[in-house]
Amino acid sequence: MTIDDALIQYLEELSKLRLAPEEQAAAKEDLGKILGYMQTLSALNTEGVEGLSHPLANENVFREDAARPSAARAAILDNAPRQKDGCFVVPKTVE
Repeated sequence: MTIDDALIQYLEELSKLRLAPEEQAAAKEDLGKILGYMQTLSALNTEGVEGLSHPLANENVFREDAARPSAARAAILDNAPRQKDGCFVVPKTVE
């Protein structure tokens, strides 16, 4: 695959970006290097190598879900600037 001006313009349209002429030249060079590296990787023998979804082993680190008592309502409401009938009183936001 060759990187030409038409491809750079197409990629500009897809990404909704506008590149200056010097940025277009740099992008063309960078994409050429990336494709060259991909060709190098394609030459490697990967037969018998199992694919990975992640390079490290993933383990569930969640704690066990167990019911436990929460803080006392009175202790929580002690921090409220205003309260009524065991609830917080907040400013009205919708009429």
